[in-house]
Amino acid sequence: MAQKNPGLEPFTTFASVAVPIDIANCDTDQIIPARFLRRPGNDPEYPTFLFHDLRFNEDGSEKDFVYNKPEFREGRIFVADVNWGCGSSRENAVSVLRANKVRSVIAPSFGDIHYNNCIKNGVLPIRLSSEVCETLRRQLHESPGAEIAIDLDAQSLTGPDQTSYEFEIEPFDKHRLLNGLDEIVLTMEFESDIADFKTRYEAKHAWAG
Repeated sequence: MAQKNPGLEPFTTFASVAVPIDIANCDTDQIIPARFLRRPGNDPEYPTFLFHDLRFNEDGSEKDFVYNKPEFREGRIFVADVNWGCGSSRENAVSVLRANKVRSVIAPSFGDIHYNNCIKNGVLPIRLSSEVCETLRRQLHESPGAEIAIDLDAQSLTGPDQTSYEFEIEPFDKHRLLNGLDEIVLTMEFESDIADFKTRYEAKHAWAG
């Protein structure tokens, strides 16, 4: 049986303050500007690159942006608008979420590559209707600091008003997130099959050796 990757925290149940991000088509350059892409993930300033140009003025002072507000600063669930993570395929747009301990983004739709990058890096992308996401964001604005709770196994989440919503996720993606599997550890789940293939291949092509 494959070991779980210590670098990816399994996602089972999770509750956190949620942050309303009222930006339609929030692209990966807004999530992390291109000039920061060469900075290493262990840079102490890396968490500040998230929404950097939306959060900070040129002199480093904070703008009036939702993620800067004390009630939302520790939020680890984002509720976004349509087409979250569109644009460039940069995986850093998920790395910077992880640097801020964000575990889930809820949105009506996602950029396809960004959605897959979230799965690969242990961030749960949840698709809900535009109407539901708008309702959740409104509730979060009305009650700053309110929480959302997510149960991946049950494929459900509970909003600030205790209304429950079901969401869909591919079984394979669900398996990866529940077990904290990155691509390397996921491949190692098939270690015995790979070894069997290698043995058969070498026996069949012994003449070539």
